[in-house]
Amino acid sequence: MASTMKRLAAVAAFLLLANCGVYGPKGNDTGGIIPWSPAAEHDALEIAQADCGSFDKYAVITSVNRHYGDYIAYACTWRPTRAIYRR
Repeated sequence: MASTMKRLAAVAAFLLLANCGVYGPKGNDTGGIIPWSPAAEHDALEIAQADCGSFDKYAVITSVNRHYGDYIAYACTWRPTRAIYRR
């Protein structure tokens, strides 16, 4: 029973980390990067918002380079994205 629980925990950890790429997302209060993969692109805004939200800011995806080894870039702004696009 204990070995089954360890296996399940290992599989769960792998699935959680699979979207983060080799080195995982890096960021600070001004923005950051996420290593590109199809799964990471699908969850990019959520990953970016989790980082920017820790600084009470909003995430905006600024670029997506669709090649392994490239990155998805994002910026952290004070206003929600709708306020940026209305200007």
